[in-house]
Amino acid sequence: MNIVVTGGAGFLGRRLIQALLEASDKDVIPPLDRIVSVDLVACSLDDTRVQSITGDIADPEFARSVISRDTIAVYHMAAALSGQSEAEFDTGMRINLDGTRALLEAARETGTSPRFIFTSSLAVFGGTMPEVVPETLALMPQSSYGAEKALGEILVNDYSRKGFIDGLVCRLPTIVVRPGKPNSAASSFASGIIREPVAGQPSNAPVPLDTRMWLSSPDAAVANLAHAITLKASSLGIWRVLNLPGLCVTVNEMLNGLERVVGREARALVSNDIEQRVVDIVCSWPGDFDVVRPLGLGFSADAHIDDVIRQYVNEFGPGA
Repeated sequence: MNIVVTGGAGFLGRRLIQALLEASDKDVIPPLDRIVSVDLVACSLDDTRVQSITGDIADPEFARSVISRDTIAVYHMAAALSGQSEAEFDTGMRINLDGTRALLEAARETGTSPRFIFTSSLAVFGGTMPEVVPETLALMPQSSYGAEKALGEILVNDYSRKGFIDGLVCRLPTIVVRPGKPNSAASSFASGIIREPVAGQPSNAPVPLDTRMWLSSPDAAVANLAHAITLKASSLGIWRVLNLPGLCVTVNEMLNGLERVVGREARALVSNDIEQRVVDIVCSWPGDFDVVRPLGLGFSADAHIDDVIRQYVNEFGPGA
């Protein structure tokens, strides 16, 4: 038996693969022969059970080559991120929509109805919203990325209705703090305003400081994604979409946490020069969600923004 993880060479993908291997070792999930990392580059994990396959998920033939009758689950995490999708419409549609459809068709062709876990985004929402957003609020994306993710959600639900897959959509909070360099996500600054000051470097918050963000640490996000494979279909109902738990904090509250954990000098390195391109995307997203159902299903959230920042500092900060 195997599990396929698209985007498996990325920061979150690598951590998820490691978590799934540990879950298999502990009999939390069935014993795995291998986990297949599907990405544009090879996965760096050193484990004989990890097989790296590189290629284009939007190519139907390639998608069929990585999903087989032995595949018990597919984690579809690969995507063109929000900034790139907005700037390069055709690229976003090809990777985020055509790629998702190709993987769904490959899963369908196995005839085994594998669990298909699709990582979506709070970018599927927009327009006038309540303070706390329920799972069933009408989708009204205000970016191409959000539209592509919304279309993916609908496809996963319909393929599940038809019995082609056992689908589950996990809407991820913004993951903070990601190490390394900024990426093309419009929300990349949410990591940058912590990561760079921890390293003694300047950063910029390009949105108003009272902007609410829905955040999760990498550890909490990975734990929730690993938990998703254990859920029974009967617990999900006809709408296979979950808002994964997160923290609702403003950008200013994030900076307050930075000051408490790292120091006043670190906070002083963060400027607040507004970038309208980022505002138009990020400020169309909701900042708080109703997560009563996911919590009842065993998902969990970080306790405090300070814990999220401390997690990064302990793993990647100076002296770590």
